[in-house]
Amino acid sequence: MGLFADLAVWQLVLITLVLTHITIAAVTIFLHRCQSHRALDLSPLPSHFFRFWLWLTTGMVTREWVAIHRKHHAKCETKEDPHSPQVYGLHKVLWLGAWLYRQESYNQQTLEAYGKGTPDDWLERHVYARFPWLGIVLMLVIDIILFAWAGLAIWLVQMLWIPFWAAGVINGVGHFVGYRNWNTVDASTNISPWGILIGGEELHNNHHAFANSARLSSQWYEFDIGWVYIRALEIVGLAKVRKVAPRVKVNPAKTVVDFDTVTAVLGNRLQVLSHFARQVTQPLIKAELCRTPEQCKQRANAARKLMSSTQELDQSAKLALQTILAESHLLETVYQYQQRLQALWERTTISQEARLEALQDWISNAEKTGIAALVTFAQRLRGYSVVRV
Repeated sequence: MGLFADLAVWQLVLITLVLTHITIAAVTIFLHRCQSHRALDLSPLPSHFFRFWLWLTTGMVTREWVAIHRKHHAKCETKEDPHSPQVYGLHKVLWLGAWLYRQESYNQQTLEAYGKGTPDDWLERHVYARFPWLGIVLMLVIDIILFAWAGLAIWLVQMLWIPFWAAGVINGVGHFVGYRNWNTVDASTNISPWGILIGGEELHNNHHAFANSARLSSQWYEFDIGWVYIRALEIVGLAKVRKVAPRVKVNPAKTVVDFDTVTAVLGNRLQVLSHFARQVTQPLIKAELCRTPEQCKQRANAARKLMSSTQELDQSAKLALQTILAESHLLETVYQYQQRLQALWERTTISQEARLEALQDWISNAEKTGIAALVTFAQRLRGYSVVRV
């Protein structure tokens, strides 16, 4: 007879959701943002609690998880990526993500190359890493003692929660389907703007854009519950945020391009180029190439990928891009300005004064093109300033 065997079904379901949500919080706060990316520091109390809880509910070893995740970022969407759906296919990562994780955990080269800086105390060496299965068994015993045989069902859900939601959904769907705020070189997507069920990890494209940020939300309509927990821990002195993604402030009344503008623009490359693609390139492609629904599905989508690519195009892709640009003088002009904008970040040896002059020239010339979307973007760029977080 369990101590809480008389609970109603809805109460057992609620308890299960709370328990699994704690596990999700432990993964996103401790394993992911703290250990893997050093976006925050945790005091010993929450750090030890999260390690112990993950041992009970997942049996995952901190060093293994961190190493595999860091390798995922370093080798993203390549054959060396431990779990890319672009390589293995969505269904394999979604349903066999935990198996892919386990296979990579046996790779000692991965652990040695990417697993540095993780906990290496007595508990880690002699308990958590040595007997990862023991925590899972202990959790089963605790669940049965508390909830009788209903505890077995609760335990099964606990054991399947992370393999499905983290190893499957985030690693699979989060690199296959969703919306993108940032034009990253990988295929990462935001699954949902409301990061609640998976602790904020739903905002996966935001994370790949700013991997070292403790906050995963970047738009006003996005919600990252993991960030709420981190801020709560910071308020009571149990955590310290080290880095968050930069945010650009735009002052419409500002007309002078000064050094603050240069700092804001050149210090936020991904935002600026992503905004250019979304506010200038994509609307113009739609206007120039979407004369029929069929063209929108084929040529416009191809043009969008080619013009917004952040990687070096191969010869066939270059020829395809040249063909598209030859059909539209407006698209050719916008693409030239996009290339000139990108070149601002490549001039690493010039002085700050030269950077200022180059940005002033780009904005002034863009405003003279008469292309409405480009003019609006250039005027908006004048108002960029640094947000002190």
